Amino acid sequence: MRAHLGLIPVFLILALTACDQGEVSTEGADPRVVQARGTLAESEQATIAIFESASPSVVLVISRTGGGFQEEIGAGTGFVWDEAGHIVTNNHVVQADQILVRMPGGEDAPATVIGRAPQYDIAVLRLAQRPNAPPLPIGTSADLQVGQATFAIGNPFGFDRTITSGIVSALGRQLPTQEGREIADVIQTDAAINPGNSGGPLLDSAGRVIGVTTAIYSPSGAYAGLGFAVPIDTVARVVPQLIANGRAPVAGIGILAADQSISARLGVEGVLVWQVGRGSPAERAGLRSSDPQRGVMGDVIVEAEGQPVRRLVDLTNALDRVGVGGTVNLIVQRGEQRVNVPVPVEDIGAGETAAK
Repeated sequence: MRAHLGLIPVFLILALTACDQGEVSTEGADPRVVQARGTLAESEQATIAIFESASPSVVLVISRTGGGFQEEIGAGTGFVWDEAGHIVTNNHVVQADQILVRMPGGEDAPATVIGRAPQYDIAVLRLAQRPNAPPLPIGTSADLQVGQATFAIGNPFGFDRTITSGIVSALGRQLPTQEGREIADVIQTDAAINPGNSGGPLLDSAGRVIGVTTAIYSPSGAYAGLGFAVPIDTVARVVPQLIANGRAPVAGIGILAADQSISARLGVEGVLVWQVGRGSPAERAGLRSSDPQRGVMGDVIVEAEGQPVRRLVDLTNALDRVGVGGTVNLIVQRGEQRVNVPVPVEDIGAGETAAK
Protein backbone atom coordinates (compact mmCIF):
# COMPACT_ATOMS: atom_id res chain seq x y z
CA MET A 1 0.00 0.00 0.00
CA ARG A 2 2.90 2.35 0.74
CA ALA A 3 4.33 1.78 -2.74
CA HIS A 4 1.05 2.76 -4.36
CA LEU A 5 0.65 5.85 -2.23
CA GLY A 6 4.21 6.85 -3.03
CA LEU A 7 3.30 7.09 -6.70
CA ILE A 8 0.61 9.70 -6.13
CA PRO A 9 2.97 12.76 -6.02
CA VAL A 10 4.64 11.57 -9.23
CA PHE A 11 1.31 11.39 -11.03
CA LEU A 12 0.41 14.85 -9.73
CA ILE A 13 3.68 16.33 -10.99
CA LEU A 14 3.21 14.72 -14.40
CA ALA A 15 -0.34 16.01 -14.58
CA LEU A 16 0.72 19.54 -13.63
CA THR A 17 3.56 19.46 -16.16
CA ALA A 18 1.17 18.42 -18.89
CA CYS A 19 -1.17 21.26 -17.97
CA ASP A 20 1.66 23.77 -18.20
CA GLN A 21 2.37 22.77 -21.80
CA GLY A 22 -0.92 24.22 -23.02
CA GLU A 23 -3.19 22.71 -25.64
CA VAL A 24 -1.90 19.55 -27.30
CA SER A 25 -2.53 19.26 -31.04
CA THR A 26 -4.04 16.01 -32.38
CA GLU A 27 -3.58 17.01 -36.02
CA GLY A 28 -2.35 14.10 -38.09
CA ALA A 29 -3.18 11.52 -35.40
CA ASP A 30 -5.65 8.92 -36.60
CA PRO A 31 -8.24 7.83 -34.02
CA ARG A 32 -8.21 4.13 -33.16
CA VAL A 33 -11.14 2.12 -34.42
CA VAL A 34 -13.06 0.25 -31.74
CA GLN A 35 -13.35 -3.37 -32.72
CA ALA A 36 -16.76 -4.96 -32.22
CA ARG A 37 -16.61 -7.47 -29.39
CA GLY A 38 -18.90 -10.01 -30.93
CA THR A 39 -20.56 -12.78 -28.97
CA LEU A 40 -18.98 -13.75 -25.69
CA ALA A 41 -17.57 -17.24 -25.39
CA GLU A 42 -19.96 -19.83 -23.99
CA SER A 43 -17.81 -20.23 -20.88
CA GLU A 44 -17.96 -16.46 -20.26
CA GLN A 45 -21.71 -16.40 -20.71
CA ALA A 46 -22.04 -19.29 -18.29
CA THR A 47 -19.95 -17.53 -15.63
CA ILE A 48 -21.96 -14.32 -16.02
CA ALA A 49 -25.22 -16.27 -15.70
CA ILE A 50 -24.01 -17.99 -12.53
CA PHE A 51 -23.00 -14.67 -10.96
CA GLU A 52 -26.22 -12.87 -11.91
CA SER A 53 -28.33 -15.72 -10.58
CA ALA A 54 -26.44 -16.44 -7.35
CA SER A 55 -25.01 -13.13 -6.16
CA PRO A 56 -28.33 -11.62 -4.94
CA SER A 57 -28.49 -14.44 -2.40
CA VAL A 58 -24.94 -13.99 -1.09
CA VAL A 59 -24.50 -11.65 1.88
CA LEU A 60 -21.75 -9.91 3.81
CA VAL A 61 -21.59 -11.02 7.45
CA ILE A 62 -20.14 -8.36 9.78
CA SER A 63 -19.09 -9.37 13.29
CA ARG A 64 -18.38 -7.00 16.17
CA THR A 65 -16.72 -7.93 19.45
CA GLY A 66 -16.04 -5.63 22.40
CA GLY A 67 -16.58 -1.90 22.26
CA GLY A 68 -14.89 1.48 22.13
CA PHE A 69 -11.18 1.37 21.38
CA GLN A 70 -11.21 -2.38 22.05
CA GLU A 71 -13.82 -3.18 19.41
CA GLU A 72 -12.84 -5.81 16.87
CA ILE A 73 -14.67 -5.94 13.55
CA GLY A 74 -14.55 -8.94 11.25
CA ALA A 75 -16.18 -9.84 7.97
CA GLY A 76 -17.21 -13.02 6.26
CA THR A 77 -19.78 -14.34 3.84
CA GLY A 78 -23.09 -16.17 4.05
CA PHE A 79 -25.89 -17.18 1.75
CA VAL A 80 -29.65 -17.63 1.85
CA TRP A 81 -30.45 -21.26 2.63
CA ASP A 82 -34.23 -21.62 2.47
CA GLU A 83 -37.53 -19.87 1.84
CA ALA A 84 -37.65 -18.86 5.51
CA GLY A 85 -34.55 -16.73 4.90
CA HIS A 86 -32.06 -18.55 7.13
CA ILE A 87 -28.45 -17.62 6.40
CA VAL A 88 -25.72 -20.27 6.38
CA THR A 89 -22.14 -19.28 7.18
CA ASN A 90 -19.07 -20.56 9.04
CA ASN A 91 -19.14 -20.88 12.80
CA HIS A 92 -15.79 -19.12 13.11
CA VAL A 93 -17.24 -16.09 11.27
CA VAL A 94 -19.92 -15.47 13.92
CA GLN A 95 -17.97 -15.91 17.14
CA ALA A 96 -18.77 -12.35 18.17
CA ASP A 97 -20.98 -10.19 20.39
CA GLN A 98 -22.96 -8.65 17.55
CA ILE A 99 -23.73 -9.87 14.03
CA LEU A 100 -24.95 -7.76 11.12
CA VAL A 101 -25.88 -9.03 7.68
CA ARG A 102 -25.48 -6.70 4.72
CA MET A 103 -27.65 -7.60 1.75
CA PRO A 104 -26.52 -6.96 -1.85
CA GLY A 105 -28.77 -3.88 -1.90
CA GLY A 106 -26.66 -2.34 0.87
CA GLU A 107 -29.14 -2.56 3.75
CA ASP A 108 -27.87 -3.89 7.09
CA ALA A 109 -29.96 -6.18 9.28
CA PRO A 110 -29.19 -7.47 12.79
CA ALA A 111 -28.82 -11.24 12.87
CA THR A 112 -29.12 -13.87 15.58
CA VAL A 113 -27.14 -17.09 15.65
CA ILE A 114 -29.77 -19.80 16.09
CA GLY A 115 -27.51 -22.81 15.69
CA ARG A 116 -23.86 -23.80 15.70
CA ALA A 117 -21.99 -26.95 14.72
CA PRO A 118 -18.36 -26.22 15.61
CA GLN A 119 -17.37 -29.75 14.63
CA TYR A 120 -18.28 -28.85 11.03
CA ASP A 121 -17.58 -25.08 11.25
CA ILE A 122 -21.18 -24.33 10.24
CA ALA A 123 -23.63 -21.84 11.76
CA VAL A 124 -27.13 -20.64 10.89
CA LEU A 125 -28.36 -17.05 11.27
CA ARG A 126 -31.88 -15.68 11.47
CA LEU A 127 -32.70 -12.12 10.46
CA ALA A 128 -35.39 -10.02 12.10
CA GLN A 129 -36.95 -9.61 8.67
CA ARG A 130 -36.86 -12.20 5.93
CA PRO A 131 -34.37 -11.21 3.20
CA ASN A 132 -35.80 -10.37 -0.18
CA ALA A 133 -33.63 -12.94 -1.94
CA PRO A 134 -34.25 -16.51 -3.09
CA PRO A 135 -32.39 -19.47 -1.58
CA LEU A 136 -29.50 -20.82 -3.60
CA PRO A 137 -30.08 -24.17 -5.31
CA ILE A 138 -28.38 -27.05 -3.52
CA GLY A 139 -26.37 -29.70 -5.35
CA THR A 140 -24.56 -32.76 -4.06
CA SER A 141 -20.93 -33.41 -3.26
CA ALA A 142 -21.30 -37.18 -3.66
CA ASP A 143 -20.58 -37.25 -7.39
CA LEU A 144 -17.97 -34.50 -7.65
CA GLN A 145 -14.98 -35.17 -9.89
CA VAL A 146 -11.50 -33.73 -9.74
CA GLY A 147 -11.15 -31.24 -12.56
CA GLN A 148 -14.73 -30.00 -12.76
CA ALA A 149 -15.37 -26.26 -12.61
CA THR A 150 -15.96 -24.37 -9.37
CA PHE A 151 -17.06 -20.81 -8.62
CA ALA A 152 -16.74 -18.98 -5.30
CA ILE A 153 -18.80 -15.89 -4.51
CA GLY A 154 -17.96 -13.88 -1.42
CA ASN A 155 -16.48 -10.78 0.15
CA PRO A 156 -12.68 -11.18 0.17
CA PHE A 157 -11.05 -8.46 2.26
CA GLY A 158 -14.47 -6.75 2.34
CA PHE A 159 -14.74 -6.41 -1.45
CA ASP A 160 -18.34 -7.51 -1.72
CA ARG A 161 -19.93 -9.64 -4.43
CA THR A 162 -16.68 -11.00 -5.81
CA ILE A 163 -16.68 -14.10 -8.00
CA THR A 164 -13.66 -16.28 -8.68
CA SER A 165 -13.40 -19.50 -10.62
CA GLY A 166 -11.29 -22.61 -10.64
CA ILE A 167 -11.61 -26.36 -10.49
CA VAL A 168 -12.02 -29.12 -7.96
CA SER A 169 -8.35 -29.73 -7.23
CA ALA A 170 -8.80 -32.71 -4.91
CA LEU A 171 -11.44 -34.56 -2.91
CA GLY A 172 -11.53 -36.33 0.42
CA ARG A 173 -9.33 -33.90 2.32
CA GLN A 174 -9.41 -33.72 6.13
CA LEU A 175 -9.69 -30.32 7.80
CA PRO A 176 -9.06 -29.87 11.55
CA THR A 177 -11.53 -27.78 13.55
CA GLN A 178 -11.26 -25.88 16.80
CA GLU A 179 -13.20 -28.70 18.47
CA GLY A 180 -10.40 -31.24 18.17
CA ARG A 181 -12.17 -33.14 15.40
CA GLU A 182 -11.64 -33.10 11.65
CA ILE A 183 -14.15 -32.44 8.90
CA ALA A 184 -14.19 -35.33 6.46
CA ASP A 185 -14.47 -35.32 2.66
CA VAL A 186 -13.48 -31.65 2.35
CA ILE A 187 -13.32 -30.22 -1.18
CA GLN A 188 -10.04 -28.65 -2.29
CA THR A 189 -10.28 -25.95 -4.98
CA ASP A 190 -7.99 -23.46 -6.65
CA ALA A 191 -10.77 -20.88 -7.04
CA ALA A 192 -9.34 -17.82 -5.29
CA ILE A 193 -10.45 -17.78 -1.65
CA ASN A 194 -9.20 -15.09 0.72
CA PRO A 195 -10.07 -13.78 4.20
CA GLY A 196 -13.67 -12.63 3.97
CA ASN A 197 -14.73 -15.51 1.73
CA SER A 198 -15.36 -17.75 4.74
CA GLY A 199 -18.93 -19.00 4.86
CA GLY A 200 -19.65 -18.32 1.21
CA PRO A 201 -20.95 -20.77 -1.38
CA LEU A 202 -18.78 -22.87 -3.64
CA LEU A 203 -20.82 -23.47 -6.79
CA ASP A 204 -20.65 -25.92 -9.67
CA SER A 205 -21.15 -25.07 -13.34
CA ALA A 206 -24.92 -25.39 -12.89
CA GLY A 207 -24.88 -22.71 -10.17
CA ARG A 208 -25.67 -25.21 -7.41
CA VAL A 209 -24.00 -25.04 -4.00
CA ILE A 210 -21.55 -27.93 -3.63
CA GLY A 211 -19.69 -26.64 -0.58
CA VAL A 212 -19.20 -23.86 1.96
CA THR A 213 -15.79 -22.19 1.73
CA THR A 214 -14.12 -22.37 5.10
CA ALA A 215 -10.32 -22.22 4.96
CA ILE A 216 -7.21 -21.62 2.91
CA TYR A 217 -3.69 -22.90 3.21
CA SER A 218 -1.20 -20.09 2.79
CA PRO A 219 2.10 -19.22 4.45
CA SER A 220 1.31 -15.52 3.90
CA GLY A 221 -2.39 -15.58 4.82
CA ALA A 222 -3.43 -14.65 1.28
CA TYR A 223 -4.53 -16.74 -1.68
CA ALA A 224 -2.06 -19.45 -2.66
CA GLY A 225 -4.25 -21.72 -4.77
CA LEU A 226 -5.26 -23.97 -1.87
CA GLY A 227 -8.83 -23.37 -0.73
CA PHE A 228 -11.12 -25.74 1.14
CA ALA A 229 -14.88 -26.11 1.42
CA VAL A 230 -17.14 -28.17 3.67
CA PRO A 231 -19.02 -30.57 1.36
CA ILE A 232 -22.66 -29.69 0.80
CA ASP A 233 -23.86 -33.19 1.72
CA THR A 234 -22.50 -32.59 5.22
CA VAL A 235 -23.98 -29.08 5.34
CA ALA A 236 -27.39 -30.27 4.13
CA ARG A 237 -27.46 -32.90 6.88
CA VAL A 238 -26.39 -30.50 9.64
CA VAL A 239 -28.31 -27.30 8.84
CA PRO A 240 -31.84 -28.68 9.45
CA GLN A 241 -30.64 -29.92 12.86
CA LEU A 242 -29.30 -26.46 13.68
CA ILE A 243 -32.56 -24.80 12.65
CA ALA A 244 -34.65 -27.23 14.68
CA ASN A 245 -32.46 -27.76 17.75
CA GLY A 246 -29.71 -25.14 17.75
CA ARG A 247 -27.00 -27.77 17.56
CA ALA A 248 -26.01 -30.89 15.69
CA PRO A 249 -25.52 -34.18 17.52
CA VAL A 250 -21.92 -35.12 18.21
CA ALA A 251 -21.57 -38.80 17.37
CA GLY A 252 -19.48 -40.66 19.93
CA ILE A 253 -19.07 -43.85 21.93
CA GLY A 254 -17.72 -42.37 25.18
CA ILE A 255 -14.00 -43.04 25.20
CA LEU A 256 -10.97 -40.91 25.87
CA ALA A 257 -8.28 -41.76 23.35
CA ALA A 258 -4.62 -41.68 24.26
CA ASP A 259 -2.63 -38.77 22.94
CA GLN A 260 -0.89 -39.56 19.66
CA SER A 261 2.51 -39.03 21.26
CA ILE A 262 1.71 -41.72 23.85
CA SER A 263 0.57 -44.13 21.15
CA ALA A 264 3.74 -43.48 19.17
CA ARG A 265 5.91 -44.05 22.24
CA LEU A 266 4.16 -47.38 22.87
CA GLY A 267 4.42 -48.38 19.23
CA VAL A 268 0.64 -48.53 18.87
CA GLU A 269 -0.91 -48.40 15.41
CA GLY A 270 -4.52 -47.38 15.86
CA VAL A 271 -6.53 -45.57 18.52
CA LEU A 272 -5.55 -46.59 22.04
CA VAL A 273 -8.48 -46.51 24.46
CA TRP A 274 -7.14 -44.57 27.44
CA GLN A 275 -10.33 -44.22 29.41
CA VAL A 276 -13.89 -45.53 29.06
CA GLY A 277 -16.66 -43.25 30.29
CA ARG A 278 -18.86 -44.59 33.05
CA GLY A 279 -22.23 -45.66 31.68
CA SER A 280 -21.08 -44.92 28.13
CA PRO A 281 -21.85 -47.05 25.06
CA ALA A 282 -18.21 -48.14 25.08
CA GLU A 283 -18.50 -49.43 28.65
CA ARG A 284 -21.72 -51.27 27.88
CA ALA A 285 -20.09 -52.85 24.84
CA GLY A 286 -17.14 -54.04 26.92
CA LEU A 287 -14.31 -51.86 25.60
CA ARG A 288 -11.34 -51.89 27.96
CA SER A 289 -9.43 -48.83 29.17
CA SER A 290 -5.73 -48.49 29.97
CA ASP A 291 -4.25 -48.59 33.47
CA PRO A 292 -0.86 -46.84 33.38
CA GLN A 293 -0.15 -47.51 37.06
CA ARG A 294 -0.39 -51.25 36.51
CA GLY A 295 1.20 -51.10 33.08
CA VAL A 296 -1.96 -52.38 31.41
CA MET A 297 -2.67 -51.20 27.88
CA GLY A 298 -6.31 -50.91 26.88
CA ASP A 299 -8.00 -51.93 23.67
CA VAL A 300 -6.55 -50.55 20.46
CA ILE A 301 -9.18 -49.75 17.83
CA VAL A 302 -7.69 -50.76 14.49
CA GLU A 303 -10.77 -50.90 12.27
CA ALA A 304 -14.21 -49.26 12.07
CA GLU A 305 -16.91 -50.26 9.62
CA GLY A 306 -14.42 -52.26 7.60
CA GLN A 307 -12.00 -49.33 7.22
CA PRO A 308 -8.59 -49.11 8.89
CA VAL A 309 -8.26 -46.79 11.88
CA ARG A 310 -4.81 -45.26 12.13
CA ARG A 311 -5.68 -41.95 13.76
CA LEU A 312 -8.50 -40.62 15.89
CA VAL A 313 -9.97 -38.80 12.89
CA ASP A 314 -10.50 -42.16 11.17
CA LEU A 315 -12.67 -43.22 14.09
CA THR A 316 -14.62 -39.95 14.36
CA ASN A 317 -15.27 -40.00 10.61
CA ALA A 318 -16.66 -43.52 10.90
CA LEU A 319 -18.88 -42.44 13.80
CA ASP A 320 -20.19 -39.48 11.80
CA ARG A 321 -20.99 -41.75 8.85
CA VAL A 322 -22.85 -44.22 11.06
CA GLY A 323 -24.62 -41.40 12.89
CA VAL A 324 -26.32 -41.14 16.24
CA GLY A 325 -28.66 -44.08 16.79
CA GLY A 326 -26.63 -46.49 14.67
CA THR A 327 -24.08 -49.11 15.66
CA VAL A 328 -20.43 -48.93 14.68
CA ASN A 329 -18.62 -52.21 14.16
CA LEU A 330 -15.12 -52.02 15.60
CA ILE A 331 -12.18 -54.37 15.41
CA VAL A 332 -9.94 -53.96 18.46
CA GLN A 333 -6.54 -55.38 19.27
CA ARG A 334 -6.81 -56.86 22.76
CA GLY A 335 -3.48 -58.33 23.74
CA GLU A 336 -2.69 -60.94 21.12
CA GLN A 337 -6.26 -61.20 19.89
CA ARG A 338 -8.40 -59.20 17.49
CA VAL A 339 -11.96 -58.87 18.69
CA ASN A 340 -15.08 -57.65 16.89
CA VAL A 341 -16.96 -55.17 19.13
CA PRO A 342 -20.24 -53.57 17.97
CA VAL A 343 -20.83 -50.30 19.85
CA PRO A 344 -23.97 -48.11 19.78
CA VAL A 345 -23.32 -44.53 18.65
CA GLU A 346 -24.82 -41.84 20.87
CA ASP A 347 -24.88 -38.06 21.07
CA ILE A 348 -22.05 -37.33 23.48
CA GLY A 349 -23.27 -33.76 23.94
CA ALA A 350 -22.37 -30.23 22.89
CA GLY A 351 -18.86 -29.17 23.78
CA GLU A 352 -17.48 -32.69 24.25
CA THR A 353 -14.15 -32.93 22.49
CA ALA A 354 -12.16 -35.52 24.39
CA ALA A 355 -14.63 -38.39 24.70
CA LYS A 356 -15.36 -39.76 21.25
